[in-house]
Amino acid sequence: MKLSGQCSNGLYVYCLTSLLVILGGGLAFSQEPIHVAVNLVNVAFSVRDARGGLVENLAKEDVEVFEDAVPQKTSFFAKSTDVPLTLGLIVDVSGSQDHFSKQHEHDLEVFLKEVLGPRDRAFLVTFANHIRVISDFSPSGPEIIERMQEYRARDKGKDKKKHAEFPELGPPESRDLGTAFYDSIYYAVTEKLPRESGRRALLVFSDGEDNSSSHNMMTTIETAQAKDVVVYAVRYTEKEHYFRQIAEELRTSYELAYYPTNSDKDETFRKIVVRPKRAGLKVRTKTGYFSR
Repeated sequence: MKLSGQCSNGLYVYCLTSLLVILGGGLAFSQEPIHVAVNLVNVAFSVRDARGGLVENLAKEDVEVFEDAVPQKTSFFAKSTDVPLTLGLIVDVSGSQDHFSKQHEHDLEVFLKEVLGPRDRAFLVTFANHIRVISDFSPSGPEIIERMQEYRARDKGKDKKKHAEFPELGPPESRDLGTAFYDSIYYAVTEKLPRESGRRALLVFSDGEDNSSSHNMMTTIETAQAKDVVVYAVRYTEKEHYFRQIAEELRTSYELAYYPTNSDKDETFRKIVVRPKRAGLKVRTKTGYFSR
């Protein structure tokens, strides 16, 4: 897997799925195929105009979808604002992130205020050598922040049972080292989001270092893509404006679905192209899927 994009001196932002455009000053993993086990193919995508601005006024009749160059009939189409959002927040609490803890808390509070709508919910997970659910699904940003503050306060104590109130996510694992970056994403996708309908996304606060996960980068990316989960990862050097850009992406993306004309489960890769009928628009979406 290659990394693309250039890093600025500010906040680093990169996507683990192929859905989203690379944000300014960011870093993005290149596009990878997904694997699906159902006939209905879901496609999430964002659209930008020639100036790079997000396009938010498209309708079903404004786009075409092709699979292996064959036109497909769109069975479902919606703007992101019409579909409830389930958002997972994943915060790195390993030693390398200690000096960003207050910044994390502040930015989470601002981000939740901007993003969560009346029908949306979020949950909060932290990770070091253990992955813990700090706040389960909640429509309330202040409630999630309050739980984060409770965790921070308990984390400073010496009581060996100080984290008993915050259950571990994923199977019990003995990790010798202190940063399970990929496992935190993998288990958030596979254990917290599978039964959630609508849009699903993860926002990860971390430097991206991993030294104790049982899942690697490729497995994590493929799993997120197969479940149609968008993953943003944010690394700090100094505060910038990328949270607003991520919020805008979440509010101005689209969802469509179709039943492929080729229904064979033949293990072949199917290339997907979403094409706007309006000239000058650029789409970012996944490249395709393996039919299984």
